[in-house]
Amino acid sequence: MSLGSGRRFEFNLRASGIYLAFAAIVVLFDILTHGLLLTPENVSNLIVQNSYILVLAIGMILVIIAGHIDLSAGSVVAVTGAISAVLMVNHHMAWPLALAITLIAGAAIGAWQGYWVAYFGLPAFIVTLAGMLVFRALTMTVLGNQGIGPFPDQVRTLSTGFLGSTFGNVGLGPLGGADLFTLVIGVLAVLAAVAAQWRARAAKLRYGQHAESVPLFAGKMALMAFVVLGVVVQLARYKNLPWVLVLLTVLVLGYSLVAARTVFGRHVYAIGGNPQAAVLSGVKVKKVTFWIFVNMGVLAAVAGVVFAGRLNQAGPTAGTNFELDAIAAAFIGGAAVTGGVGKVVGAITGGLIMGVINNGMSLLGAPSERVMLVKGLILLAAVAFDVWAKRRAGTAR
Repeated sequence: MSLGSGRRFEFNLRASGIYLAFAAIVVLFDILTHGLLLTPENVSNLIVQNSYILVLAIGMILVIIAGHIDLSAGSVVAVTGAISAVLMVNHHMAWPLALAITLIAGAAIGAWQGYWVAYFGLPAFIVTLAGMLVFRALTMTVLGNQGIGPFPDQVRTLSTGFLGSTFGNVGLGPLGGADLFTLVIGVLAVLAAVAAQWRARAAKLRYGQHAESVPLFAGKMALMAFVVLGVVVQLARYKNLPWVLVLLTVLVLGYSLVAARTVFGRHVYAIGGNPQAAVLSGVKVKKVTFWIFVNMGVLAAVAGVVFAGRLNQAGPTAGTNFELDAIAAAFIGGAAVTGGVGKVVGAITGGLIMGVINNGMSLLGAPSERVMLVKGLILLAAVAFDVWAKRRAGTAR
């Protein structure tokens, strides 16, 4: 194998390893739990229970790609959840207006932290560590020692509800009945994904870049279709698509497009790869960094509303350690410690890996300390693999 082909193989392994690891972990826990992990109800619970971490992971991956970190995300989840509760429950404000104000509050929090990082030049680690303490204190000041609830039905539906049945059920033989609308959406999603990947492959060939062979491409698409349709079938057998999954899908597609296809996304990668070179290339590093933190604040507010809606109350301890789970999701999903590398889909996959481990070990009756041990070792392995891959690539050159 030539050096060039070797490098291509290594790159493909590094890019695809997270998805292979996710598949292996799912299969392992499904075997250990005797099939309980992939039951329709549990698949739905996995998505609903981890939705707020996945929302945070989308924002966190952009922060980490730019070479920063955000330790305040969990506290921002708590304080924005408290703001929404005060507005909707205590002041009986209409929920759409309350949600808009909550998102604006999240943006203001992100702008506050982004200013200190981007324009004042303080390290993000210090700024967000201070934010973690300040916004937790504000949450406890607003809520005291008690939570505020219950939330309006519409907010609870966003967090734990499901789409209504449009076309009724259809029989799937031994699998029983399943919602037809959910199945149709799943098939359309797979067809759209295959078409997008085919166009991306064709674009590489037009520009003379290396692209996988047709058999390999077909195999990858078949595997993707099998996984997606498998999840969709289980959701259709249980109830329907969770509303929070619809929200996540919109966020993942939107942010994947921003990261890969927009000038802002390219600037984020440039800043994380080499800040000095980015400045010399005309990138407005301070402005981009500022908006990255504003975006993180908005997504933390979204996660805060989703989490509070799921619990049906805003509590002073909400969001505890959420920032650690989001950071772990980003690194497990392939983000580089030094910045400049990472994908939104990878962060989502990393978050799902953490969710499967939590859920699977809970089904096995494992104590919480053992769950933390396994999650810590997996995070260490993911970062060690990133460092090893970089060193090996440097040696190969």
